[in-house]
Order: sequence, then structure tokens, then C-alpha cells
Amino acid sequence: MQALNRRKFLAASAGLLGLRGAGALAQDLAGQGLPARPPRRPVPSTEAMIAGSDLRGVVGYAAADMATGRLVETGNADLPLPPASTLKAVTALYALDRLGGDFRFRTRVIRSGDLLILAGGGDPVLTTDDLARLAEATAASGQKSPARFAVWGGALPRIDELEPGQAVHLSYNPAISGMILNFNRVHLGWRQKAGEYQLSLEARADAHSPRAYTITARAGAQSQLFTYSTDERKENWVISRAAMGRQGSRWLPVRRPELYAGDVFQTLCRAKGLVLPTPEVIDTLPEGAEIAAIDSPPLRQILLGMMRYSTNLTAEVAGLRASGAATVAGSAVAMQEWWQAAGIEGEVRFADHSGLSAESRVTARGLAMLMAGYGGRSGLRELMKDAPLVNDLGRQPGQRARVEAKTGTLNFVSNLAGYAAGPEGKDIAFAILCADLPRRAQTEGQELPAGVSTWTRRAKSLQRQLIEGWVAPGRAPAAIAGGVEPALTVQ
Repeated sequence: MQALNRRKFLAASAGLLGLRGAGALAQDLAGQGLPARPPRRPVPSTEAMIAGSDLRGVVGYAAADMATGRLVETGNADLPLPPASTLKAVTALYALDRLGGDFRFRTRVIRSGDLLILAGGGDPVLTTDDLARLAEATAASGQKSPARFAVWGGALPRIDELEPGQAVHLSYNPAISGMILNFNRVHLGWRQKAGEYQLSLEARADAHSPRAYTITARAGAQSQLFTYSTDERKENWVISRAAMGRQGSRWLPVRRPELYAGDVFQTLCRAKGLVLPTPEVIDTLPEGAEIAAIDSPPLRQILLGMMRYSTNLTAEVAGLRASGAATVAGSAVAMQEWWQAAGIEGEVRFADHSGLSAESRVTARGLAMLMAGYGGRSGLRELMKDAPLVNDLGRQPGQRARVEAKTGTLNFVSNLAGYAAGPEGKDIAFAILCADLPRRAQTEGQELPAGVSTWTRRAKSLQRQLIEGWVAPGRAPAAIAGGVEPALTVQ
């Protein structure tokens, strides 16, 4: 009965409509102001998004169509701003161009008479577990205990801190040399027992975490959170007792990396039955026989980790090894000359390879051109992190863009540069640089100054909104002042 009634109703409806089809019904509804499908909500202009972001400071941006290589969105695109860690994308391309993706760093054990030498090759990802395998191979070679044991780190220049303006205890600001272990960090742990603090310092890795004997730490009554001193044999830390709580842990930077690695290697060799004397540091590597060695992963894999985790030390090591320069400043200039030789437009100044320095400058136009040109041909997109804003902002309902990009963050600097693809085949390379330079200068070297978390979140929210707008279906490119932008000329 229900099926019969439904058929009668449809037949009656058809009669009322004069037996017209569905197309005519749609026209009738449209004539009554009831379209069959609601129109797309118009996408706000880039300028409107920036104006509504409530973000203090300046925003420089540029987006290039990957299919044509032409810029389709620009604003303050030639304003030099701090790149922060987006500079690591430049460093990755520079290192790949100079060294090749299959390049490997090599850490060796050399015997020269009665001297056994742990010779660093500048491997930025060497861990305690790697040293354990090297110690096992050394012991298995049948070596007798030497009269002397030394560590050589001359494969790279010796640099006490990546950026001297940063706070002394920040683990991402360690020393550099050709001997690197655990990103030149040591793990500090503490717990309070019977009113006294027990502290431990470990060369922590997945399978091995020996004690670091060449580094000391103690709790003290002081206003500063951390104080640091060193001599020829040890590094010494004092931590504010009032700030420690009942228990906790953190990584601290290592600034005598040869002693640190030698100390750990000595412990690991002893566990394999090979007794080594107290390590010393040598500046000149004597001739001798290689008795054991371990190679790093290929450079491209190392750079993938650098881009995903934004490791400053890896960036500086890759840049220094690529340039062969004696200082970070000299190496940065070499990378700057490489950039300029590629024909990338815009003012640029590099002071390091990691973006940690406040002195570096780049433009949104230059970064976007590099991403779309040389970066596109060199597989830079494969090194980028997928959805880099999700950890900070969460996932956005209805998000259209697939984003693969590198973030860059300093106090009151928040940048994003990389690639985005939309649902209708739109594919862009982009750079968005946000900075409040006066507040940046006032908070140089501070850790989480007042207001920075709110400012950074607003900047990241704006970045996501801009990208979503640029790849939105039906979005027309913005008019670019001065007419159509020239095609990218990166060689």
C-alpha cells in the first residue's frame, strides 16, 4: 500500500508540473531564488586575512605556481627578514649540491705505535650505540692496551658555541668539532632524597647510557638557573636548587666534545676487555693503521632528520663540510655566494647554516624562488615535514591543503616555507615570513619571553589560513604590482 501511495503522489506531482523533467524543476527553484547547489563561500583576500590576524609586526610572503614557475601571490616579498630555521632548507640544498646525497661521514680508530686514536669525521648523528659497535670492533681486532689514548676532532673547525648570544644551558647550542657524540648533548637527571639532591650525567642512547665522567653537576644556592665553567679536564655545571623540584631531567650542551667522546669510548672498550688510558686531545692526526671504522647514514638521510627535527648542529656541520671553511661565518658567506651564483633575486645575508643567528636575512621572494626552482628539481619536497603546523594548532576540519614545509621559529619570528597542493590540482611553492623585529631585539637570548607563545600561535594560524586560501578551489591569483612576475631563473 505504501509503495502504491508513493507512486500516486509522484504521478500527481508530475501532473501539477505539467509532466516536466527534473531540469525544469531546477529552473523553477532557481527562479524562486533557491539554487540547486549553494555557491562557494568567497575566499578572503590575502590582505584581509593578514589584517584580521591581530598579529603585530610585518608579514612577507610569496607563492609560486609549480607548473609555470611564476609568482602568483606576493606581499612585502622583497623585505629582508630573519629566516630562522627555514634557512635549513637552503643548507640542505647547498650540502646536497656540494657533497651529493650518498656522502657519508666516517669515524675511525687508528693505531700509531703505542698511541690509539679515536678520529672523528664530523658525523653529526653519531650516538653512544654507534660508539659501542666501534668499541666492539676495536676490541675484536686483537689490540693490546696502548700506552696512550687520544681523540682527534680536526675534521671540522673547533667552535665553542653555535650562537654565543643564546643562554648557556640550551642543549641546541653546543660546541662543534670533528668529534660529535649524541648531538654533543649530555643527559642530566636529578632526584631529591633526604633533603639532598642526587644528580646523574649520562651519554644516553637507546641501548647504552654510560656515565659521563668528564662532566660534573651539582645543586647550588644561586639566582641563575645554570652556571657553567670548564678546565682542561672537565666541564662543570651548577644548577639552582630552588628551581629543581623533587626530581627531573633535561639535556645539557657539551662544549668539550673530544673529552666527552673519549670518556665514553674508554668505558665501552673496557666493557669489551680493552683497557684504555685516560683520553687526551690532539690537534694533529699522526699517520697510522686504521683498525676499525663506522660510517654514518648517507647525507640525504641525515638531512631528512635535520629537516624533520630542526637540529641546529646537523645544519652547521653539513654547511661546514660542504664549504670547507674554517669558521661558521666564513662558511655562511660561501653558501651566500652559492645562492647568488644561482641567480636568485633579492637581498640575502647568511650568518650561519641553522638560522639560529639573529643576523641572517632572506626575502620571501628568494625563498619561494629557491623552493620552486632548484628545490623542485633536487627533491627538497621529500625532505620536508608533512603537516608541520598540526602539532601546534591541531588538525583543521575541512582542511584542503596538503602542506610539506619547514618551520622557523625564534622569539617573535615565525616562518613557514615549502610546498602545498590543493584539491583541484593547484601546486605551489611558498614562503611566509612573520616578524616583530623590535620585540625580537628586546628578547634576544631569552627563553620563552612574555607574550611570545600567543604571538607565535597567531602567526602560525595566519600561515595556515593563507595557504588554505591560496589553494582554495576557484581562487584567482592576486594581482601582482608591476605586472606579471618573470619566470624563475634558478639554475
